[in-house]
Amino acid sequence: MSQRVRVPLRVIVGHYADSTVSVYVKVAALARRESGCEAGVAYLSGLLGLARSTVERALTQLMRPDPTDDVVELTSHRRTRPGGDGWTAVRRIRATNPQREHGAWVPSRAAESLSPRQLRAYAALAYATALRHDITLAELARVLRHRSGAKAGQPLDVRSVRRILRELERLGWISVERRAGYRGRHLYTVHDEPVQASLTADIGEGSGGDLGEGSLQEDHHQTDSPDDPPAAASSIRRRRVQEVARGPVDHPQLPPTLRRPYTGPQVTLAPRIWRVLEPVKPLLAGLSPYVVRQLAREIGRQLDEGQEPERLRARLQFRLASTETIRDPGRWLLGPAIVRRGCGLTECESGRIWHSGVRCETCAWRLATGAPLAAHPPTRRPAWHECEACRAPSRTSLPDGVCRACRPPDPQTLLRSWQR
Repeated sequence: MSQRVRVPLRVIVGHYADSTVSVYVKVAALARRESGCEAGVAYLSGLLGLARSTVERALTQLMRPDPTDDVVELTSHRRTRPGGDGWTAVRRIRATNPQREHGAWVPSRAAESLSPRQLRAYAALAYATALRHDITLAELARVLRHRSGAKAGQPLDVRSVRRILRELERLGWISVERRAGYRGRHLYTVHDEPVQASLTADIGEGSGGDLGEGSLQEDHHQTDSPDDPPAAASSIRRRRVQEVARGPVDHPQLPPTLRRPYTGPQVTLAPRIWRVLEPVKPLLAGLSPYVVRQLAREIGRQLDEGQEPERLRARLQFRLASTETIRDPGRWLLGPAIVRRGCGLTECESGRIWHSGVRCETCAWRLATGAPLAAHPPTRRPAWHECEACRAPSRTSLPDGVCRACRPPDPQTLLRSWQR
């Protein structure tokens, strides 16, 4: 279990800069020692991957009184050695009462792994999920507002918030259940550590897209040593030269001893593809890179179409359990396993609407009439009624076959009018 610190809500939604939240989390984690936080600016800069000037500004902002309530979040005490030389200052975080002040629990590792803006979004989601509040993109945009420039104080663009959440999900810090909450809102699950799929055959190959393209740079994790340079700020990316076989194309009928081994680029799948393939991971061991890429392309296409990862996982899990013998895993995965069955509606899943479980009307009409897949049920038009006397059309049914204008008056109504 990673170490967590409690960040006050006023720091998350207040006037502090995004980098100040990252510095607060790391200083609060180091200040749990009895001696307090004795880390210097250079040490914090190396841990967080920020410039020294940025860390200094963040510490200064935390040590100044808040302009709204004059609360100081950080105190710093300078020290001097007996010989007169300077020593690293001791910093301590303001003590908070969880019963009286709202806050969110944030793992200290997140401050090193995420950018300052991503960390602020993570903290806001942690607070919202703790209260079981289905937060919207507009509400997050008001928290992640512009902190400087001409738009300072204004909410962030919703598209920018969506990109931040998509990156947090890709890194494994949050999980998103789309359109599963109140009035179709997304449901978020915040993780204390990055959650990666158990299919980790390609660990060490670097980052890449769904199909294996992209950067193949090795991932170097930051350590807690202050001597390590901030690789995130000064790293140079080099794309590895892909080795492609230049020989003749392998014939499938050749004996195994005469076939050339695969020497192309390694297959690297995105986390969202791994999460979908979790139920069928025993079948992926003997597949060729070509089949894996084709399967990743099909899954990515269906995800981009609007189908949820949980829907694809449930489909693979159900069809794997209902299939007795699988002679060719690659052909089964590309055909009966992953292909969606149903009509042209994206929400239709094997004759049922995925979100509600209601029977699909289009599929029911085709099953009853035997119509082809390209046919659509006829549109139902409202039945019109006609007056027998004046032939006037009416949307509602006519009790006596005539409209109100042609209907004879009621004797009781005439008697009442004469008595008046």
